[in-house]
Amino acid sequence: MIIEAELRSTKRWELTAEGEEIAREGSHEARVFRSIPPEGLAQSELMRLPSGKVGFSKAMSNKWIRVDKSAADGPRVFRVVDSVEDEVQRRLQLVQGGQAEKLGEKERSELRKRKLLTEVTLKTYWVSKGSAFSTSISKQETELSPEMISSGSWRDRPFKPYNFLAHGVLPDSGHLHPLLKVRTQFRQIFLEMGFTEMPTDNFIESSFWNFDALFQPQQHPARDQHDTFFLRDPAEALQLPMDYVHRVKRTHSQGGYGSQGYKYNWKLEEARKNLLRTHTTSASARALYRLAQKKPFTPAKYFSIDRVFRNETLDATHLAEFHQIEGVVADHGLTLGHLMGVLREFFTKLGITQLRFKPAYNPYTEPSMEVFSYHQGLRKWVEVGNSGIFRPEMLLPMGLPENVSVIAWGLSLERPTMIKYGINNIRELVGHKVNLQMVYDSPLCRLDAEPGPPRTQGTA
Repeated sequence: MIIEAELRSTKRWELTAEGEEIAREGSHEARVFRSIPPEGLAQSELMRLPSGKVGFSKAMSNKWIRVDKSAADGPRVFRVVDSVEDEVQRRLQLVQGGQAEKLGEKERSELRKRKLLTEVTLKTYWVSKGSAFSTSISKQETELSPEMISSGSWRDRPFKPYNFLAHGVLPDSGHLHPLLKVRTQFRQIFLEMGFTEMPTDNFIESSFWNFDALFQPQQHPARDQHDTFFLRDPAEALQLPMDYVHRVKRTHSQGGYGSQGYKYNWKLEEARKNLLRTHTTSASARALYRLAQKKPFTPAKYFSIDRVFRNETLDATHLAEFHQIEGVVADHGLTLGHLMGVLREFFTKLGITQLRFKPAYNPYTEPSMEVFSYHQGLRKWVEVGNSGIFRPEMLLPMGLPENVSVIAWGLSLERPTMIKYGINNIRELVGHKVNLQMVYDSPLCRLDAEPGPPRTQGTA
């Protein structure tokens, strides 16, 4: 140690600014007493004096003055004694002269209550030479070199001690976007529930898989250009499973499988139009079609999390592209009760235990349900997803057995991410104006599950 420092503390009493004034000019009560002439002084006039209010109260407590309320011109204050000794001034002068020890604890306490006296702690450091004190500066070595070892000079060199608790410099590295962190959590939940991830690498999709295979009619408003991005080049899909296409055409235009269809002239050229997929349900349709070609039928559970595109008006909550999370279960005899049970298990793993289901309409599911959860922060029920059972008009043309049902549900990835990370504007999460520091600083995503059995309420 080069130097040694010893901390020493001493306490002393000092006068406040008001205390110094009283030590110099007298206490408030003494000044009030001296201001009263033998014939007395009107109380209202006394109160206008600088020390009037405080001095009057203290002088009355000391029984130096009295008030005559029967005076003709109002209450009047008179002296009770001929002279007084200003003990407050005397005690403060003792402290000012360095003789605070002559005051008793009760007297000091009274002065402190009146904010005339304060206790000050004075800290000082006494510095002395240490065992390694030197008037010359020698550089400490930080590395042991081969030359030092061969020459033996290391024995006479001072070495800087190693701090094994010091943190190293963090290497430059990439950072996951908040969307990818939340996506990883959702993907893990699906895998824990035994689902298989569907291939979703085709952003460009034909209208057939995006709409027609889902039993969505060709005159549906969602197929207009103001809702969907159509491609100019290549404008049409050349390869489609034509036997399946013919079954879909017949179901749309003539009906079948217990349905009367839509009764319109279905056009192949409309089904061939290429577009940017508007939902990942097109990937679900492809996966279910592949499943139907496998004989015998084997129950399956699929999921996907990927990007979709819609011709939306951009605002704080809508973009032209976003991510959709979708789950699909295909098995014999699945019912609405199975769908509600799977949804309850899925959302429980997200930490959402209070659910409500509301009837809804979707072109390719019947029955359909919107899923609502109670938001503790907003204190109201908010929509968290959509669900339903795929229609026979969609499944049977694929070749699936008649007693096989497919339940499905979906939700967006952006909404839970914005809630998780406290982001109010979706353009601060996705797009060219994203603050990269936000990506760097965003913590790991943990979708905390609440303990206890989930409470599921019936149809709202």
